[in-house]
Amino acid sequence: MADPSPEAPAAEMLELARAAMARAYAPYSRFAVGAVVRGENGTLYAGCNVENAAFPLGSCAEASAISALIMAGQRRIIEVLVIGEGPALVSPCGGCRQRLREFADDATPVHICDPDGIRRTLTLGELLPLSFGPANLSA
Repeated sequence: MADPSPEAPAAEMLELARAAMARAYAPYSRFAVGAVVRGENGTLYAGCNVENAAFPLGSCAEASAISALIMAGQRRIIEVLVIGEGPALVSPCGGCRQRLREFADDATPVHICDPDGIRRTLTLGELLPLSFGPANLSA
């Protein structure tokens, strides 16, 4: 059997992210976002944004996906996909870039998508240069 194309894993992530985005709870901004992280074990973990009437209490899709990863006993992210609609790229916010950095390294690919597919792929290091991470606290 032939090896799957390099796009195949991202295609699976994209489909899961579309489903997560469709389940987002965004009655205030009406801006649904889905995210999927791939754990070191290869398993995909999805999340969606969940808003709250007290705006600071909402949760980003990336934070939701990271929580699912942690609940499953995983501690490493090896790939990220974020999806949202609109003409601008929907990349992780600053807080989520830092959250991702806790469990991923600078070389981790981050796919930025809209419902039609991947618009751009960057590394976490490109999104969060000179980041502060767990290694900064090691003696």
